[in-house]
Amino acid sequence: MSAIEQKRRYRSAARTHTGAVRQRNEDAVLDRPEVSLWAVADGAGGHQLGDYASGRIVAALGEVSAPASTTQLVDEVRTRLARVNRELRVKAADVGPQAMVCSTVVVLLIVGSRSCCLWAGDSRCYLLRAGALRQISRDHSYVQNLVDRGEIRPDAAADHPLAHVVTNLLGAADDLVLEERWNELTPGDTLLLCSDGLCRALADPEIAAILSNNPVEVAADRLIESALSRRAADNVSVVVIAHPP
Repeated sequence: MSAIEQKRRYRSAARTHTGAVRQRNEDAVLDRPEVSLWAVADGAGGHQLGDYASGRIVAALGEVSAPASTTQLVDEVRTRLARVNRELRVKAADVGPQAMVCSTVVVLLIVGSRSCCLWAGDSRCYLLRAGALRQISRDHSYVQNLVDRGEIRPDAAADHPLAHVVTNLLGAADDLVLEERWNELTPGDTLLLCSDGLCRALADPEIAAILSNNPVEVAADRLIESALSRRAADNVSVVVIAHPP
């Protein structure tokens, strides 16, 4: 499939906003339907140069070329993210011995009828199918570990006092660990990438309703607007990708 055919097949829209409270946007988004590549990166709040970290991730993925094969595309994304991870480690060392220059990342690639999600951190990938919203990624976070061990209920995770603690980030360790998940897609599916600023502001049924009832550009705008109406306390970023029926 040519780049033009791929762009026509998958419609997408990306939006990012500082939010209702923060003074600086440390999120960054990537929207490249011509190579079936999308991403959201959330610079780690509370650390130095979070906007630099997320920006470097998106810049590196922006240089990915049209793939000759599925394996080549996934390998190139992994290679570029590993390179950014090393760059952020060097940058942090230059800033100071206790400095961290970090970011989450969630990447979506589509090849043929399959999607591949790669991620580190708690930025998320969702799949909407026949009106039902399902989280594809799994948060790399302290509270998700508690949920996995059965120590707290899933519905208590969002309000936990340590809900902001992320356990895996680009730039946090010398060796980058990316989780990977593949899914078969069907016509009519919609995929959403987002930073945690969105899912902390809106519940899953609200997100599903917006995705179900709007084309991608309108859905992306309304997700941001709805999060802001809830006084989103963090930066809010979304990428909406639709597989037309």
